[in-house]
Amino acid sequence: MAVHTERGTSVVPANRVAWTPAEFTHHHRAHGDTDMRIVFLAPSLARLLPERPAVFLASDLAREVLLALTGSRNYDDTAPGYSRSARSRLLRVLVEELREAHEQPLHLPEPRDDRLQAIARMLYETPADNATLAELGKTIGAGTRTLSRLFRSELGMTFYEWRTQLRVYHALVLLADGHDTTQTASACGWANPSSFIAAFTNLIGTTPGRYRTGRRSTAHASQLPTVVKPSG
Repeated sequence: MAVHTERGTSVVPANRVAWTPAEFTHHHRAHGDTDMRIVFLAPSLARLLPERPAVFLASDLAREVLLALTGSRNYDDTAPGYSRSARSRLLRVLVEELREAHEQPLHLPEPRDDRLQAIARMLYETPADNATLAELGKTIGAGTRTLSRLFRSELGMTFYEWRTQLRVYHALVLLADGHDTTQTASACGWANPSSFIAAFTNLIGTTPGRYRTGRRSTAHASQLPTVVKPSG
């Protein structure tokens, strides 16, 4: 799943939680067969989490709390599965688990500078493009030094780090659509599957093959991605 805001795109694989703070216009899109759960937080709890979009690895306890909070009876106000006080306690447990969770490097920031936006558009359309930053700069009429500085100052990473995250995001979509590791590596610009596997594992925490195997068992509750939002 992907969550899009004006700050960029958060990629949310299975067993992750996406946090979207208040006042962030956003939309999300599921890729493949996805079981998504949404939970809203009161302002008193929301202020305990980051003031920017983030993705967290869900602990076993956080996942079970999310399943409990989003069960069918808890979407029915006429016959709730938990009392208001019980839901409040569960939400506090969830927030504490997220505060202790490892934040995932799965947020792809959106550039604001016109020159970076032009590069981003080209790479979104053709993620396999292996052009250097200098070559891309010639296409849009900007120097390498200027572009490198803009990537650092605006996005907090190098051009190559940003492109790797973009490619891994594209790879997640392809894997969800049923492509194998070799096909995905080629489509995303890696020269060989081994370098793709290394980059993917570094960001996602598991190999592409294991990720595909996990997705095939989507009926299992542990495979859900979740969106947490402030209420009101």
